[in-house]
Amino acid sequence: MADLEYTAADGVGTILLNRPARKNAFTLEMIDDWAAAIRSARFDPEVRVLVLTGAPGAFCSGVDLADFTSGDKTVLDHKQVLTERIHQVPLALEDFDKPVLAAVGGVAVGAGMDMALMCDIRFAGESARFSEGYIKVGLVPGDGGCYYLPRLVGTAKALELLWTGDFIDARTAVELGIASYRYPDDELLERTYAFARRLADAPPVAVRAIKRTVMQSARTDLRTSLDLISSHMAVVQSTDDSAEAMAAFRDKRTPTFRGR
Repeated sequence: MADLEYTAADGVGTILLNRPARKNAFTLEMIDDWAAAIRSARFDPEVRVLVLTGAPGAFCSGVDLADFTSGDKTVLDHKQVLTERIHQVPLALEDFDKPVLAAVGGVAVGAGMDMALMCDIRFAGESARFSEGYIKVGLVPGDGGCYYLPRLVGTAKALELLWTGDFIDARTAVELGIASYRYPDDELLERTYAFARRLADAPPVAVRAIKRTVMQSARTDLRTSLDLISSHMAVVQSTDDSAEAMAAFRDKRTPTFRGR
């Protein structure tokens, strides 16, 4: 089986990190496949939601340090490994306007935690443990932790977690807003996919417009955001899906959406 597997069914794409013997630590080759899977899901009209998870036992223990540090590398080499390889994933997700859910069971450490943070919503199993552990190996967060974490927990708490590398459990992750839900491990995937299918069954044009507006509004002023949403509203109201949703609401039936 591949170290990273991408599958799609019933409107939901799944990226599975599949190196359980290494707690799903990722290699540079996996990163290339990961970014390719995101791009594939982005342009596939049959995929309306993306789920990221790890093989049982862990979510992701970060980059495989043996892969990251092998060979003689210059300062520029180290920078390019990040900018040209590892950063493919957050940049691909930056362009991805469909929902992205993370199902986190077991450890999510260092870049593994960052990979969870860059998803839209995180579901945590009882065994989930999160740590920005870079400091413990003398490194700085290399995969967006300094960007994503403060936006979820605030500057002071983010600095505490980044400076100490302390682990937090699933309950604390929910309390801090890092995870939205906490479930028994044996229910984690079932619950995550139930939510994913709920989003996949919603009007896809509206779902994507909502995500774009939320992300863009975080970087702009109220007047610009309201102008943006007025344009989105005009487009969404003109779609077949909007007409179908209105008709189904009036007729008290389940709507069927085509993404148009």
